[in-house]
Amino acid sequence: MALARKTSPDISLVRDRWKEIALPALPLLAFLLSFPLGRYAISPGQLLTILAAKVFPIEPTWPATMETVVFQVRLPRIIAAMLVGASLATAGAAYQGMFKNPLVSPDILGASAGAGFGAALAIYFSLGVIGIQVSAFLFGLLAVFLAYALSSRIRHDPALVLVLAGILTGTLFSAGTSLIKYLADPYDKLPAITFWLMGSLASISPRDVYAALVPVLLGIIPLYLLRWRLNVLSLGEEEARALGLETAGLRLIVILCSTLMTAACVSISGMIGWVGLLVPHLARMVVGPNYKVLLPATILMGSAYLLLVDDLARVLATVEIPLGILTALIGAPFFLYLLQHTRRGWS
Repeated sequence: MALARKTSPDISLVRDRWKEIALPALPLLAFLLSFPLGRYAISPGQLLTILAAKVFPIEPTWPATMETVVFQVRLPRIIAAMLVGASLATAGAAYQGMFKNPLVSPDILGASAGAGFGAALAIYFSLGVIGIQVSAFLFGLLAVFLAYALSSRIRHDPALVLVLAGILTGTLFSAGTSLIKYLADPYDKLPAITFWLMGSLASISPRDVYAALVPVLLGIIPLYLLRWRLNVLSLGEEEARALGLETAGLRLIVILCSTLMTAACVSISGMIGWVGLLVPHLARMVVGPNYKVLLPATILMGSAYLLLVDDLARVLATVEIPLGILTALIGAPFFLYLLQHTRRGWS
């Protein structure tokens, strides 16, 4: 027993050191493995040479088409998958801590439903890609603003009222989306709306990545800097106030940052579920409930997770599988397994 007590801190130290190495390596490894995948074959050696040619003076020995595939098709898609995965996972972790509920996801306040309605409306009126993305982003923000405005009129139990207002707002926008699908041309507009709502990164361009990068950074950086306060907020309203935390202001910051990220991601990728629900649980299982380490772990694991799911979407079948289908097929049974076999972080 004495020997076990002496060695257990060393084992814990080794585990922590392994996590510090493995977690940052996970998205990097997924990043490198994702480039060769696709209909246009690119070997790892060719990939490294093409990437190195952007830094070192290497004479091109590859066709221009290969460089176009790497920098105009696969690189934007890989970066977009990592951005969307990290953002949805971070928003989910922040909401789960704020509401003290492990079943909360980034669309709890209606951001995804509002963005889906905005995109469906833009497709119905035959707007271009930019119009669809702008409409989705603005309606995603509008949905959360309405939910917050409704909840602010009721003072009793602000967290619960906010969730109920978000569910109400999301239901209204989902009904609006269903109405648009009912009225849309079944041979032209309806398939486009349906495919967009299932989520995909197939048409991502460098411009889409630039458009989403700013709101994602505006959302993820404040949450990262305030991650230690989320520990206090997750204790509950009364406990947080007793410790001197101004809960209303922090809750508003969490909502604004999470909404910016969610709306920006949905505007370029469509509606992708389960990422913001599943990944924070995986991160808690690995690093525990302390947001000081939980949030960075969630960012890293979320970016790698959606990138790997997108890789599966590209290679599993001759036609690309929508991401929303894959994340549900993978996430639902695995989340059930987590609920049955782990208590860490919520006990």
